[in-house]
Amino acid sequence: MSTWVIVMIVVAVILIGALIALSIYGKKLQARQEASQKELENASQSVSLLVIDKKRMKLNESGLPQLVLDQTPKYMRGRKVPIVKAKIGPRIMSLMCDERIFELIPVKKEIRAVISGIYIMDVKGLRSNLEARKTKVKFSEKLRRKVDELRQEEKAAEKEKADKKQKKKK
Repeated sequence: MSTWVIVMIVVAVILIGALIALSIYGKKLQARQEASQKELENASQSVSLLVIDKKRMKLNESGLPQLVLDQTPKYMRGRKVPIVKAKIGPRIMSLMCDERIFELIPVKKEIRAVISGIYIMDVKGLRSNLEARKTKVKFSEKLRRKVDELRQEEKAAEKEKADKKQKKKK
């Protein structure tokens, strides 16, 4: 056998081994994540709160308790996370928020939130329904819509011309 065939076989074996290792590691991480999610759901409670401010901040600057900062991994301390400042009863607290819920939270309004510790898991409007912010339409999407409109106008114009020709023939 030539050397390049042997090299290709070795590379293929290494890649297959890496894929197997990654799949096993992924399953373990998924099991951990599901277990922690169940713990959060079991400890969750529904609370009404007044949202004062919301920002994406680094954990060091967020005003969270030192215990929380000590428990987070070092690589996460520099990353920006969604932080919500809210008044719960007489106390003003800084809370972390789920990324997918962050855009739904209105500022300077009262909401009903499902929280677990200092983590906001879900929100509902207290007096009215919450509305998702309108996402910006991308430039390519605007172009696509404009092209579709122009095509429809062309088809309508062609149809009118065809109808006029048929009427003239009769």
